[in-house]
Amino acid sequence: MSAIPEEFISRTARLSDDVRRPFPGSRKIHVQGSRPDIRVPMRQVEQTDTPASFGSEPNPPITIYDTSGPYTDPAATIDLMRGLPALRAVWIAERGDTEQLPGPSSEFGRDRQSSPELASLRFEHIRAPRRARSGANVTQMHYARRGIITPEMEFIAIRENLRLDELRDSPL
Repeated sequence: MSAIPEEFISRTARLSDDVRRPFPGSRKIHVQGSRPDIRVPMRQVEQTDTPASFGSEPNPPITIYDTSGPYTDPAATIDLMRGLPALRAVWIAERGDTEQLPGPSSEFGRDRQSSPELASLRFEHIRAPRRARSGANVTQMHYARRGIITPEMEFIAIRENLRLDELRDSPL
């Protein structure tokens, strides 16, 4: 990693604490997919009781997709200098239809990567780019048309609450 100014590191450390604050009235949960590495972050939001004629009626929590990423997960280790984990890397690699490039493929990208003026902005966690192997089509639409359900598709189905049958069958 290139020399990063101490001021930037200090500000990043403060930001790390700020973004970790939990949301009130809710808790982070993960919905497990068909394999251990498909864990969809959700937030279980508590509801207040509904006033009724003779007291109040409790309301069940509502589960929604949590867009805060790992930052509000008390079990996650956050290091803004290292970046987010590459959740999809294994899914992509196991399909065997992409290859990792040694670095940026465009002249602009290579120039930016080697520019000494930008050295203080570079992080060590930047992953090398990937591309489709010759003759391969690596779009989710291509997989869907071939009847392949990818981990990405499953993640999105869970995220979009397409578990309705499961939820309907569960007791309140």
